[in-house]
Amino acid sequence: MNQKSLKDLKNLTSEFIKNPKLIDKLDDIRIRYAEITEKLEDPNTYKDRKLSEKLNKERSQIEKPVKHFLDYQELLEKINDTESLISDENDKELKILAEDELKEYSDKRDELENILLDLLVEKDPNDSKNAFLEIRAGTGGDEAAIFAGDLYKMYSKFAEKNSWNIELINVTESDHGGYKEIILKITGNEIYGQLKFESGTHRVQRVPDTETQGRIHTSASTVAVLPLIDEIDQIEINPADLRIDTYRASGAGGQHVNKTDSAVRITHIPTGTVSECQEGRSQHKNKAQALSILHSKLLMFKQEQQKKNTAEERKNLIGSGDRSERIRTYNFPQGRISDHRINLTLYNLSEILEGQLDDLITPLIADQETKKLTELNNE
Repeated sequence: MNQKSLKDLKNLTSEFIKNPKLIDKLDDIRIRYAEITEKLEDPNTYKDRKLSEKLNKERSQIEKPVKHFLDYQELLEKINDTESLISDENDKELKILAEDELKEYSDKRDELENILLDLLVEKDPNDSKNAFLEIRAGTGGDEAAIFAGDLYKMYSKFAEKNSWNIELINVTESDHGGYKEIILKITGNEIYGQLKFESGTHRVQRVPDTETQGRIHTSASTVAVLPLIDEIDQIEINPADLRIDTYRASGAGGQHVNKTDSAVRITHIPTGTVSECQEGRSQHKNKAQALSILHSKLLMFKQEQQKKNTAEERKNLIGSGDRSERIRTYNFPQGRISDHRINLTLYNLSEILEGQLDDLITPLIADQETKKLTELNNE
């Protein structure tokens, strides 16, 4: 498309989210697609395998928006021609036919604009990944540990509902029920994208079983969700930077008490990042799982560094476990659950605890998409 027709296109698309800059962005993608295609047609490009793979991958990622953008350009030109025909045409029947055609084109334009907007919104590359889910008791002593157990059951039922698989990686039980800490590996479809909004401090308000005067107690547990890294080489770790400790796994007692030092704790010395696994009977398997968790944590650490302040971002992810830092409140006396990030309040707490998390997750995803669209529109 030449400069004149591109200018005309911008005039025609003034209603496209009221921002012609989106057209510039799409045209930049189209130009980049043409550049990559030209390079890939050069036999010399394939002498560098990594370069050719990188270019092919980039082209496949932008191929869909380019195709839809070209369709969109063609459609706008048809709309322009049809509008001119309607204004100039004296034949009443032909004018009616043109108006019907214009309505069809306009509907298609709206559809393509929605598709293009969706394609322009930057996707989280981790959304499709499996995940590690860590739950830890925070402020509130025994009641916080019991609540951590409730969260574990809630996520387990949600996973079962979605036909996901759960593997216990590390468990530290509380003396009076629940868990001080529990780490899960969840595998299936689009897990991180569904669960990533669960990261943060979850606050519970209820009357404990041990409370004789019926007073409501407040306690908290933290949840952290980490994407599971499929390709270990995405993060390079110098073996000299690792401290690997083995110890005897803890348990509730009886025949399943581990008699050998099969539990593994790995510390990444430069960052102080720790991962551990004790659920397997094999020290080799526990070490492999702990390394997998470590890679996931270090990837998140690296991604957070690429933002602004890694320490602050990390704090925002899981919080400190204090009651005042919360993303969500579970109020048992009122059967109420509130997500404070989007001012959402529901009165189906019992259903949520049975794994019906879609009522919470769907609005959170929609809110994120709206924010991304707003950012895109303001660029």
